[in-house]
Amino acid sequence: MSQPSFVAVDWGTTGFRLWVMDAGGQILNATQGPFGMSRLKPDDFGRILEESLDTLGVDEDVPVVICGMAGAAQGWCEAPYLTAPTQLEILGQQAVVVPNTRRCVRILPGVKQMNPANVMRGEETQIAGLLHQSPDFGGTVCLPGTHTKWVRVADRAITSFETCMTGEQFGFFSETSVLSHSMILDGWSDSAFREAVRTATRDPAAIARRLFAIRAEMLVADQTSAEARATLSGLLIGQELMAVPHYWQGQSVTLIGAPTLCEIYLRALDVMGVGGRALEVVSMTLAGLTAAHQQYMSHANA
Repeated sequence: MSQPSFVAVDWGTTGFRLWVMDAGGQILNATQGPFGMSRLKPDDFGRILEESLDTLGVDEDVPVVICGMAGAAQGWCEAPYLTAPTQLEILGQQAVVVPNTRRCVRILPGVKQMNPANVMRGEETQIAGLLHQSPDFGGTVCLPGTHTKWVRVADRAITSFETCMTGEQFGFFSETSVLSHSMILDGWSDSAFREAVRTATRDPAAIARRLFAIRAEMLVADQTSAEARATLSGLLIGQELMAVPHYWQGQSVTLIGAPTLCEIYLRALDVMGVGGRALEVVSMTLAGLTAAHQQYMSHANA
């Protein structure tokens, strides 16, 4: 049986995922939980990590490499941002060692952009995973989520990026605003989504008035919850596309994220005549953490 070589952790705002890896990059064991940065005090991180590893029977001599919000100023131990443009091959070398821990624990840095100001934590590791598997990749990467990132990659480096709060906007409108009353039921309408993308990209100024129309059409017409949900998504993603046209026009876009969300973005891009492909977020995260671990070990042994 393979022995653990290192532990990979993606520690986010609302939860964390942990994988025990062997030297060949295969998963030996895994766990996850709702122990995100937003729910923890700095002193809680070490306890959560060790309790998880004790449960899995991982010896204290097995090192840990972490990406994500554990490295934020409000997290466990701050890992300062690298400044774009930045080579992703140095992520592992620039990892911060957490002091006063039972084992060697390293947290990877995020990436910041000075002008226009922007930051990311976690997405850089996923892109590093893409480059680990496809070293010659260059082009646009879109990482859809609560705060969607559009990233330009060239010469194995993040050269520039933008953040759009589309996921957070969708959450507010569909769960908190008056539009939530039109989305009590789940469901999806591809035709309504595509038409909303067309509306938003042809006439971005119409979005402000078209949003309330979602509620009105439920009250005075025969719009379904599925159509309402898809229309809201199409308007917001269409608005996002018009905010970052220089990232997707004339490009083939690579998406990294949850399969369902990536598929929605691929449909929106298809409306605009743009092709793309979707990569699964866990695979890219693990590839990036594995690459960072190898980089750190090579640097330490040099």
